[in-house]
Amino acid sequence: MDQRAVTPPDVHEAAELVTLASIRDASARIERVAVRTPLLRVDHAGEHVWLKCESLQPTGAFKIRGAYNFIARLDPAIRARGVLTYSSGNHAQAVAYAARHFGVPATVVMPVDAPASKIEATRRLGARIELCGTLSTERRARAQELAEASEAPIVPPFDHPEIIAGQGTVGLEIVQQLADSDEPQAIKESPPLVLVPIGGGGLISGIAAALRELVEGAVVVGVEPVGAAAMKRSLEAGAPVLLERVDTIADGLRPVTPGRLTFAHCGALVDRVVTVSDEQIRRGVQWCFDRRLVVEPSGAAGVAAMLEYPQALGGAGRPLVIVLSGGNVGWHRLRDLLDAVDATAARPRT
Repeated sequence: MDQRAVTPPDVHEAAELVTLASIRDASARIERVAVRTPLLRVDHAGEHVWLKCESLQPTGAFKIRGAYNFIARLDPAIRARGVLTYSSGNHAQAVAYAARHFGVPATVVMPVDAPASKIEATRRLGARIELCGTLSTERRARAQELAEASEAPIVPPFDHPEIIAGQGTVGLEIVQQLADSDEPQAIKESPPLVLVPIGGGGLISGIAAALRELVEGAVVVGVEPVGAAAMKRSLEAGAPVLLERVDTIADGLRPVTPGRLTFAHCGALVDRVVTVSDEQIRRGVQWCFDRRLVVEPSGAAGVAAMLEYPQALGGAGRPLVIVLSGGNVGWHRLRDLLDAVDATAARPRT
């Protein structure tokens, strides 16, 4: 994977990490809009696995948490100008949904190769859509041009304290739901290991910030596609890197570089980052489907990691929690993903 280091002037300055207090504030702010998604316990290979089903949010992904929190915190006079964002799809829908709640217009810059189902879902929520390029850097540049012309604020997809705090409410709920389960000792006696997909890093940053404050000994592991491992490579390099290209079926995990804040959070709070192939991600989608859960490739990355690294991720009775970050996949694409798994399974080994 081609890459080059990106060193903005403030990359070495200490970044202020999101606090548990800000995550709790966000939780109170979003409670009427975002769903407290179920934490389902399923059996796998003789062990209990907990699935945090963010695929069941009103917009089909966790993104509504951060987007609503950010827009709610805007000055009403500024918010009235409307909001802008750039997104491959899930954040687009979240911003459109939140903007509609506040009665303000939303404009979304999406990639030309965004899934048709995500484009149509965003349009149904009332957003104006502009298609631009294939890379997150191209979408961001166009959104900034539109913001300068309209003076409307940009709702960042991941690299902002209010976005991270909103996503951190997932971690807050995981801790509460484990403690309220029929096996409360699951968290009291053995802290969990939590698998979180990484795109820009806002979700894992918020979850890690919550868990570090609430559960001593919790382990947070990020999961990226092999073909879009911007955070893993950045952590290895000691500074954010810019991938020259990305190649993965997980369209929600394709940012070419992490944000300054998300890089700082992951460096300080995340235990490690692992990668999975597209084939493994497809198997993760199938594993979820076999359990009556429709999950998009990006949302199945954590399941893919569980299937690929069972020895490294399990053991000692530690609860394994997997965040199913999104379920926005059209039925045509879902059929193609499942067919590809069946075709691979039927292929003779050499």
